[in-house]
Amino acid sequence: MSRAAGADGETRWPAPAKLNLFLHVTGRRADGYHELQTLFQLIDLADSIAIRVRADGVIERPEGPPDVAPEADLTVRAARALQAATGTSLGAELRVLKRIPLGGGLGGGSSDAATALVALNALWKCGMEVAELARLGRSLGADVPVFIEGFSAWGEGVGDRLTPVELPERWYLVIHPGVAVSTAAVFQSHELTRNSRLITIRALFESGGRNDCEGVVRKLCPEVGEALDWLGRFAPAHLTGTGSCVFAAFATAAEAERLAARVPDRWTSAVARGLNVSPLRARLRQGQG
Repeated sequence: MSRAAGADGETRWPAPAKLNLFLHVTGRRADGYHELQTLFQLIDLADSIAIRVRADGVIERPEGPPDVAPEADLTVRAARALQAATGTSLGAELRVLKRIPLGGGLGGGSSDAATALVALNALWKCGMEVAELARLGRSLGADVPVFIEGFSAWGEGVGDRLTPVELPERWYLVIHPGVAVSTAAVFQSHELTRNSRLITIRALFESGGRNDCEGVVRKLCPEVGEALDWLGRFAPAHLTGTGSCVFAAFATAAEAERLAARVPDRWTSAVARGLNVSPLRARLRQGQG
């Protein structure tokens, strides 16, 4: 995923995806955000952010997802937020190399933003602490802090009050049904359950959880329901975040790969290993070394 600086000074940094192993909506705040409980599982499906530091202060994104304008890209917005917060005179060229599908509930945009913040904090020698970066990241999106802190975690609040957890090793078959789901549309739906009772980590591991967004997503995007129903014939199937990706957990890579070979051609799929620690933390140590 990473490499040393190239001849042109470019370095590459991983931006891993996440799964929400469960997602309960426990309330709605006055500011419109929702109170949640969730369990973030990092996985080794990852984007890559290629960065070249510029001395002229310009921040640009010459390569990235074609459906996202550079000015709207969270990676660019993260770089500019860090630049403004620290007053650095440096800039950066950012190439966003995507593997995580857009609008899939895997946190790709948030992870890209987190990687930009962590990497540029090191490359620009800004000296911001992790907690400071997480606060800055929170202004960009609720999922950004979990990728900055770099651990699979129990999340509360809007998903930004985090408790690192050690999860058992699992392999995941992740299916993308070829559609994107609007997070805003899901949380604005009057049919969304918003009063799930608070649970503890222990209770979750004893009795399991669910995704409160699933019913709404099924109505908004029937393709997601079809994928859930197909996967559910072979293993317990779950929706991650507000979708559209669905997943199932397996004890071994071989089990996940066997089922991946049977996924209908109209969908794309990936087999990913669960991670307790983000590869971004290892890359950061490598860069500092």
